[in-house]
Amino acid sequence: MARTRPEPMQVVKQRRDAALNAIVDGVPYIRFLNIRFDRRGDELTSVLNFDEKLIGNPFLPALHGGVTAAFLEVTAVITLSWEFFFPRIESGELDAEDIFKDDTVRFPKTVDFTVDYLRSGLPRDAYARAFVSRSGRRYASVRVEAWQDNHARPYAQATGHFLMPQPPTAKE
Repeated sequence: MARTRPEPMQVVKQRRDAALNAIVDGVPYIRFLNIRFDRRGDELTSVLNFDEKLIGNPFLPALHGGVTAAFLEVTAVITLSWEFFFPRIESGELDAEDIFKDDTVRFPKTVDFTVDYLRSGLPRDAYARAFVSRSGRRYASVRVEAWQDNHARPYAQATGHFLMPQPPTAKE
């Protein structure tokens, strides 16, 4: 029996990047804040590109606390969505172009989100990474850390709980 030849790695990378971009590009607020995601294997790092509009206190200057909280929450939701959709994308059940066109595709919803501001966010690019502590059929718990110059010195961290998307019922 002949084995099927595996896909070239470049094709796999393109498919994964297209799916991640489809998830990210479908959220206008992510574009407004100019957040992008860097994918290395199965690990996502979000990057908040600095812009003057993100400054909350011009005397320091420091990033606005709401921008920091939004950055952390976006990182958590996109990471959780990526882990949720990834098996369906890899199996071919879900195509990147169909993510926002398909009514059956749903995203995690925030139940609560607690942010700890550890120090002022400086006027420069920021990075964040989310760690899914638990992800079940109905509920997920995520921890997020944000840093700027030194990964060992986060300027903010957060913990969030999310309601996982459920398959549509027959009534829907």
